[in-house]
Amino acid sequence: MQLTVEISKYPLADNYIEPIKEFIEQLNETPDIKVISNTLSTQVFGDYDQVMQALQRCIKWSYERYGKVVFVCKFLHGDLSPKD
Repeated sequence: MQLTVEISKYPLADNYIEPIKEFIEQLNETPDIKVISNTLSTQVFGDYDQVMQALQRCIKWSYERYGKVVFVCKFLHGDLSPKD
């Protein structure tokens, strides 16, 4: 089953850009998922299990590294990535 997730990260800190960039870098280290970022959010596309494992790993990493962070996510069935 394919999954699309739109995720926004809101670090509760003055320096919020670095934690967001590092979270996206962590997601991009996951093979077999597609990650597209823009100024408002990051979209993740791929196999349900692989996407969920990547999110679990990266969100946990983010909490351990930066403490208080808010994540807002939308989960959609299917791969809604732009086709090249």
